[in-house]
Amino acid sequence: MQMGTIGVITSICYFVLAGLCEIGGGYLVWLWLREGKPAWYALVGAFVLVLYAIIPTFQPAHFGRVYAAYGGVFIVLSILWGWQVDRIEPDRFDILGGIVALLGVMIIMYWPRPS
Repeated sequence: MQMGTIGVITSICYFVLAGLCEIGGGYLVWLWLREGKPAWYALVGAFVLVLYAIIPTFQPAHFGRVYAAYGGVFIVLSILWGWQVDRIEPDRFDILGGIVALLGVMIIMYWPRPS
């Protein structure tokens, strides 16, 4: 299935939103278990993780392709999360790996295929 520009932009937005939900929800559970935050952190984290499970269903591809491509988006968002939230600056290998991962996303999700 070929996607137009709006379709690609919408798909990328779904990937980013899903990634933020997965990383954010997981981070809240992490804070509860590892850093002794109140249990409501875990409850909010669990709710956000459920949203993460729903969002990819809006993608215009089958499950395997969406989750394979999402892996690359997750890599980049995790590097950015670590940089902005945990203050761990990415090095050149993080950046190179992120670029390679995003190239994989573009090929998997958006490369034109014969109908």
